[in-house]
Amino acid sequence: MKEALEQENASRDSKWPWTWLRMLSDQLHWSFVYSVISVYGICQGLACGVTEVASNFYWKDVQKLQPSQAQFYDGMTWIPWIVKPVWGLLTDVVPIRGYRRRPYFILAGAIGILSTLTLSLPSTLPITFAVVAMTLQSAGTAISDVTVDALVVQNSITHPSLSSDMQSLCSFCESIGGLVGYAISGLLVQKMGSQGVLGLLSIPSAVVFSVGVVLKETHIHDFSYNQVHEKFLQAGKSMWSALKCPEVWRPCLYMYLSLALSLDISVGMFYWYCDPTAGPKFSEGFIGLIYSIGSIGTLLAAFLYQSKLKNHPFRSLLLWGQILTSMSGMLDLLFVLRLNLNLHIPDHLFGVIDSGITKFVGNLKWMPLMVLSCKLCPPGVEGTFFALLMSIDNAGFLSSSWAGGLLLHLLKVTREEFGNLWIAVLIRNVSRLLPLGFLFLVPNEDQNFVLLPPEIVVEISECVENNKQNDIELASCKEYSQIPVLVGEDSELVSLIQKT
Repeated sequence: MKEALEQENASRDSKWPWTWLRMLSDQLHWSFVYSVISVYGICQGLACGVTEVASNFYWKDVQKLQPSQAQFYDGMTWIPWIVKPVWGLLTDVVPIRGYRRRPYFILAGAIGILSTLTLSLPSTLPITFAVVAMTLQSAGTAISDVTVDALVVQNSITHPSLSSDMQSLCSFCESIGGLVGYAISGLLVQKMGSQGVLGLLSIPSAVVFSVGVVLKETHIHDFSYNQVHEKFLQAGKSMWSALKCPEVWRPCLYMYLSLALSLDISVGMFYWYCDPTAGPKFSEGFIGLIYSIGSIGTLLAAFLYQSKLKNHPFRSLLLWGQILTSMSGMLDLLFVLRLNLNLHIPDHLFGVIDSGITKFVGNLKWMPLMVLSCKLCPPGVEGTFFALLMSIDNAGFLSSSWAGGLLLHLLKVTREEFGNLWIAVLIRNVSRLLPLGFLFLVPNEDQNFVLLPPEIVVEISECVENNKQNDIELASCKEYSQIPVLVGEDSELVSLIQKT
């Protein structure tokens, strides 16, 4: 056991990425690493990078929408992410043909393939059908995301020492995939048009489909679907037991407020980038390049977090993340006011610098929230509860997007008029400081401990014992017998077997 731990630590500290990946594959199986790379790297990284640029041009050039309208419809595509607990609950308690994860990867891939091919039809879709297709594409991504998140959280509980490594792997894959996706997105739009590019995105969906084919997963024999109702109730009871605890709902409230109060006006900025009069008139290819440089910033933030910040308390990281996010937004203000030209910095160079710094700071703020979410998940319903936490975050994104669209509408920012865009940028930057007043909701604890109260873990472990005869597939109590749990201000090992 000691030699295994020493080998694991040596692999983690190695400077060679493939040594680290091999360690994760040995500890967690190669198909898990493949699923993370496929979903985070190819589907959410590369495909979402291409989708962001292609969909923006689709709303602007094909559907001819105003910035506030495009911001509103773009926000609607977040709805499948808000109902993530539904997908998570299904993956936790409703296996299909004996498997809890594999069929949902197949379903997500099939939905993505059909929706992207619909968007690629040569004729212009009515706006209603276009929004539905975009939302279905987002739903396919959301289902694959919640399924792989369930795997990550499940492994974070059974392998708590690898929790930060798995989050870093997810972030690295998404950053590298996003870098490639953004880099090629503009060129693809120039060559194929936005509709052709959206059709090309059926390929990443097919990769997600393949994950459901190769993933190693324990087969459930003799599953009784008559017990599904009881399982839903049991999962809901376990989730409510955790959610009603102050140690859980307080961080959840902060996560929502930190995102909702940071207004999103990104579509308005995109229209300004393309405007030949008020804006810098960036081409499709250069806009993709700007976003790809932003992905480099995201990747650098992941490296910094993994090497220097993963052992710092949550509260201090979120404090500085929020402050730096507001400060980085001032670059947009300088850009919109064209003050960069007074500093003799060309638009193209300033756009690259702005995107890189903004994404770097944004990921530094985001990664502690992801780790915090993992630490709040109760065993047995980890997929559902993590999906609930992510739906809270996505509700924050939706609130931010619609509030930003309303702000653009009130300030009369249109396809041709950007005179008040600088006011929208300034209001957004100030709004990013508002969450600082709610930092007391976040635990000021180290990231290496499980934050669930011992009584909650014991209560759920008792549910495991009481429902074994019903084949409710929660976690084994033995897996949680040596989880470090915070008790008051101190941390200690709580043996759940002895407690029960």
